[in-house]
Amino acid sequence: MILSAPPIDRVFIELGPLTIYWYGVIIALGAFLGLYLATRETDRLGLNKDLMIDFIVFAIPVAIICARIYYVVFEWERYADGPWTDVFAIWEGGIAIHGAVIGGVLTAIVYARVRNISFWLLADIVAPSLILGQAIGRWGNFINQEAHGGPISESVYNSFHQYLPDFIMNQMVIDGVIYHPTFLYESFWNILVFIFLIVLRKYNPLRGEIFLGYAITYSIGRYFIEGMRTDSLYLVGELRTAQVISILLIIGAAILIIYRRMAGTTVRYNYIESTKTTKNTKKKPKKKSKKKK
Repeated sequence: MILSAPPIDRVFIELGPLTIYWYGVIIALGAFLGLYLATRETDRLGLNKDLMIDFIVFAIPVAIICARIYYVVFEWERYADGPWTDVFAIWEGGIAIHGAVIGGVLTAIVYARVRNISFWLLADIVAPSLILGQAIGRWGNFINQEAHGGPISESVYNSFHQYLPDFIMNQMVIDGVIYHPTFLYESFWNILVFIFLIVLRKYNPLRGEIFLGYAITYSIGRYFIEGMRTDSLYLVGELRTAQVISILLIIGAAILIIYRRMAGTTVRYNYIESTKTTKNTKKKPKKKSKKKK
């Protein structure tokens, strides 16, 4: 178990006094691909593309701000005695996915009301883009050598991790110790969730259930992976914040699905398309033949 290559440089490019980090580039890439996916789906549904572009313009900065606030609040002891500027140093890492989701949902609620569209439709369109962005964004943690798990024993390494690409495992060597690449586990899980949501969308579920399905499936994976991490945010004592939030999301989303179905929700995700299909399948009434006198 010998890995000695130097870690990947966190700096993407330096342009005079401006330093661009890989972390920011990867987050931006995830946001761009997510926007592209969402605008294509918006167009497919017959909606104005500007609807999604305008939403993302508001949602991304709000999500990043909320993600940072969420992280700083639960890590306040780390920032309390340091320079106040460290609170804004997101290129050093330290943005929480749950904080970003909270910010995005709040933005979607306000935006849907202002634009007079269904919040659930907006959330359903964005859900696959959101999980894809998360899958890509975890590679920013990889570059920063953060969001990793505990040390790997030699037996565990030889049974599985030795088959992973060397550049991944070399980056997981910190101070001579090899750590679990939990960023990779979560990225892989997020891709599976992304595929699930795309398949679910093809079955035209009830409006809102794509987003709620995202909340449930992502939270299941996050709960177990969070238990492996060494940099978790803690609520009280050894109670990990992300695990508590994951449980609440699973229960809350499941209750909403059941409640909305019992309440008689019938509008499908692709309402326009399903309406066309229904109309096309209706039998046309036969014309009565005129009798000759």
